[in-house]
Amino acid sequence: MDFKGRHLLTLFDFTTEEIKYFLDLGGELKKEFKEHGGHPNREPLKKSLGMMFEKTSTRTRVSFEAGIWELGGQPIFLSFRDTQLVGTGETPGDTAQVLSRYLGGIMARVYKHKTLQDLAKYSTIPVINGLCNLYHPCQILADLQTIREHKGKLKGLKLVYVGDGNNVCHSLLIGCTKMGMDVSVVCPDDYRPDEKITKKVLEIAKKMGTKLEITKDIPSGVKNADVVYTDTWISMGDEAQKEIRLKIFKDYTVNKELMGHAKSDAIFLHCLPAHRGYEVTDEVIDSKQSVVFDEAENRKHSQKAVLLAFMKD
Repeated sequence: MDFKGRHLLTLFDFTTEEIKYFLDLGGELKKEFKEHGGHPNREPLKKSLGMMFEKTSTRTRVSFEAGIWELGGQPIFLSFRDTQLVGTGETPGDTAQVLSRYLGGIMARVYKHKTLQDLAKYSTIPVINGLCNLYHPCQILADLQTIREHKGKLKGLKLVYVGDGNNVCHSLLIGCTKMGMDVSVVCPDDYRPDEKITKKVLEIAKKMGTKLEITKDIPSGVKNADVVYTDTWISMGDEAQKEIRLKIFKDYTVNKELMGHAKSDAIFLHCLPAHRGYEVTDEVIDSKQSVVFDEAENRKHSQKAVLLAFMKD
């Protein structure tokens, strides 16, 4: 497939076939790495990836940095505070035009989706969303790859997301629905996913013949789940709401009782970092049903697929 001239800002911009291409390529790259410790039969990428971080990270930074290096490219870490974006207030547009002269691609992890849109508007190289306030597409590609590895398929499965209707939830709604999965979001009324995003996903679900449910009722929402997924209740930028959120979400902890409403062979996912004892208990995240570390590993493999798809000549 040809991704020349495109950016990865949200999975809304990609078809089912294109998402499947990323998953298939990610699987191939994972197999190659397991067998050879690298990719000896592929032409080295020989390009540099600028990794722009406004928000801190463990998995996003290490997976992209290791991934581009293993493909034969060069990672360049760019903290926002060390760039002129903060130092002199240079615009994202001017920054994008300059970096386009130096690099083969940009990955940015930012607070506002608008920042990514501005980078992409003025960039002549691919811009990849490493996370923003609305979406986390690279995480969801890894999630889908992990689910398919453990379940053997995606279409027809039911994924249940429990907790805050945040950026991860939004991208799960998009990615899972486009791949033919039913999705149930179990959350408090005031923390439902964004209405505009939900409306667009409902249109996709209608075309795909899948179901989308948003409920605050745990037993009915989790019933028949093949996959149970949760995320932190307090994302970066929400720290001031910590005490309020802990009270509101206290009944939405993924524990043994909640998992009991899912299918007996359901798997548990969490994008990490996990706040044990809050959104998930030790007995769940450390159980045989948990595949969170396979999921974390697949960040590198799925992102390699993205890097190759967008940056290879």
